[in-house]
Amino acid sequence: MQSFSSPEIIQRGIEPYQVSFDAMRAYTDNRSADTPDQLWIVEHPPVFTLGLGADLSHVLAPHEVAVVQTDRGGEVTYHGPGQVVIYLLLDLRRKRSEGRFFARELVHSIEQAVITTLAAYNLASERKAGAPGIYIADGTHKGAKIAALGLKIRGNGCTYHGVSLNVGMDLTPFSWINPCGYAGLATVDMKTLGVDTTLPSVQLALANNLIACFNNACVGAHNAAIA
Repeated sequence: MQSFSSPEIIQRGIEPYQVSFDAMRAYTDNRSADTPDQLWIVEHPPVFTLGLGADLSHVLAPHEVAVVQTDRGGEVTYHGPGQVVIYLLLDLRRKRSEGRFFARELVHSIEQAVITTLAAYNLASERKAGAPGIYIADGTHKGAKIAALGLKIRGNGCTYHGVSLNVGMDLTPFSWINPCGYAGLATVDMKTLGVDTTLPSVQLALANNLIACFNNACVGAHNAAIA
């Protein structure tokens, strides 16, 4: 049986959100005890996605951007070009031999991977109690959200959905929604913060940091928040 701490990294390139959504549900539906854990790296054309708890009124002005209902936790968020998106297709039962595990600790590990990734680019970031995701910790953009996360953890311990990190993108569509259900929440990307890098380099850095953080992940078989 494959170790939970060593998922395969799969590059899916630029892909419409609905294609990824259907594919990760199908992958999870068809898992067996020997199905490998995977991290899917993808970049989406513009799309607003709604979590199970989303209020459609938080989509203020969708313009021409598609709005897709999903089965992850949380509210509304935006995905678009220049953003790292990594989906976590994991079988958490592979960690149960080491004790009892909880979803909040998986979320904590995902957040830590983002914090570690940003630190490598000299960006200080932090969590906020009650508001999953990662926020800039200092400077003129202090408090702005730079990364979002949302998971589905099925009763059998298998996960999908994942995490997004804003690298160098058009942030305007975030102003067309209440991001994560918070009116007026500022969002930012690494480029605005002065980081000159490429999307592929951040994709791989975050994927590798996720794998490293999973070595200490402690998770349970139920839904976890959030976008």
